[in-house]
Amino acid sequence: MQQTEIKDISVDSSLVDPEKDLLGHAGFAKYLADSICKMTSPEGFVIAVYGSWNSGKSTLLNFVVHYLQQKPDEEQPIIVPFNPWLLSGHQNITRRFFEQLQNVLTQKSSVSKGLKERLADFANVISDIPLPYAQTGKALATLLDDRDKEAVEFKEEVEDKLLQQQRRIVITIDDIDRLPADDIKQLFRIFKAMRNFTDVVYLLVFDKEVVIKTIAESEQISGEVDLEKIIQMSFQLPIPQKTSLRRLLFAKLNNIFFETQKQQINQARWAEIYFQGIDCFINSNRDIVRLINTLTVTYPAVKDEVNPVDFIAIESLRVFSPKIYRIVSQNPNIFVGELNSSIDELKSLLNTWIAQLQDEDKQPIKNLLMHLFPKLKYILGDSYLDENKELEWREQLRVCSLKIFPIYFRLSFLVGELSNTPRKLIFDLIGDTDKFKTHLTELAKQKLPGGTTQVRVFLEQLENSNKQEIPLDYIPSIVEALFDVSEELLLSRDDESNGILNFGNEVIISRCISQLLLQMDETLRFELLKKIIIQGKALSIINYEIATLKEQHSQYNTDKSNYEEGWLVNVQHLKELEKMTARIQLESDTTYK
Repeated sequence: MQQTEIKDISVDSSLVDPEKDLLGHAGFAKYLADSICKMTSPEGFVIAVYGSWNSGKSTLLNFVVHYLQQKPDEEQPIIVPFNPWLLSGHQNITRRFFEQLQNVLTQKSSVSKGLKERLADFANVISDIPLPYAQTGKALATLLDDRDKEAVEFKEEVEDKLLQQQRRIVITIDDIDRLPADDIKQLFRIFKAMRNFTDVVYLLVFDKEVVIKTIAESEQISGEVDLEKIIQMSFQLPIPQKTSLRRLLFAKLNNIFFETQKQQINQARWAEIYFQGIDCFINSNRDIVRLINTLTVTYPAVKDEVNPVDFIAIESLRVFSPKIYRIVSQNPNIFVGELNSSIDELKSLLNTWIAQLQDEDKQPIKNLLMHLFPKLKYILGDSYLDENKELEWREQLRVCSLKIFPIYFRLSFLVGELSNTPRKLIFDLIGDTDKFKTHLTELAKQKLPGGTTQVRVFLEQLENSNKQEIPLDYIPSIVEALFDVSEELLLSRDDESNGILNFGNEVIISRCISQLLLQMDETLRFELLKKIIIQGKALSIINYEIATLKEQHSQYNTDKSNYEEGWLVNVQHLKELEKMTARIQLESDTTYK
């Protein structure tokens, strides 16, 4: 994929050259520059362009400056750029404003020495006037007289010098909406103090709603009223057209994926994923910035290991639908791999998730999920599912490959527990012992960051589950299933079980079994354990369970024959189980000799 001319990696940076305009701002900027130059002797005229965050305000301002600089010498104004946000909270903004004005004017031979000196004197007086800025309107002369008898003369001299000045002064100010209230007040005081200065034009760009809110919170008055007193002409930056946003997005995507070979991009599939899913979320420049910022950080970690189209789609879910992204990342077996649960159950589950979204997001998200995961297309769209394509998906680095799936979520904080919905799905399988055992085995293969497995997390949660979650009738089948697959679960060693003080999986399994058995009558518990021992499965867990029971009994009088509440089995039953276990163990040892 060929890299475009837009080479700025910092996607939040603004453009300078109108030739690279993709949002249609250049034409407006050119006409605004023409108007600023042709205005009839304005006096401290304040022009504002309003726009939300990342709408392209700074780019528009840069374009205007570009066109002003292209004017003939006799028409070209003196441009004084000022960004108060870089100074906010550290220095007197009023003083720095005049210092910047002086610095620029000092470099211009066409500006008289007298104007520079008078501006310096005037700046000293204005910088010392205390807030609130509201006092600096009609009462300006009085305040100046109070500070210095020559203050009014300084202001009048500046005005006289400006009348003699041949070139217009254009002061551009950006990022006002990032300032705290006190700094905004200082700026507004400057505009009011220099209201009558001939041939001075201010061009401001900011988010109107933010500034109004900041002023209102500080003054307990309408911020809009204050803006009306300051701003003499304003424009609202329009929302770019869809086609313009699309061009900008693709140009920035090309900067990230420029090393990707074109044959790696299936254009037909990309078109479906984009137009049926992603495009619905790209409605402003801000949306583009959010997605591109994310991809700029996340793609390098998986470069050459993922399918570019799938990765853009997955990261779009991260940005625009974080809840669905989190669900996908935490439940790989629902979205990829074999279809082990009933279709109706999965369809109900998926529809429940999608129902939580805003109405306008439901269909685009559903489309994205079905394009990314053929398993979901089969469940939700009644299409054919060819599970034999796993190898093909793996070669294409698709997210629907069970092996490739985890790579897509390397930069995700995967919580170390199953969400409530997958737990419910597992509990729903309890009625079918074979499916329940199969699912436990699959969970044992799923490693989580930190070395533990999903089955370990599930067992710990199963131990802490309340009685209402598990029907009493199902407990025998659950216990049998745990014994049946315990050998496989023990083989899936968790890294966390390696420490000398960490619990091994046999402890977790045993505790889980004990908590389930305690919900049954003691006689039924004994009969169930006897049945499991006779089957001769999971001898290691059985031995561990017997050892635990003996330890439990040893804390009391061993001759005590009556049943104590909290014991799994009474003394007599324990002795019977111990004898049975020893006999089964001996038979097993004899068999393998």
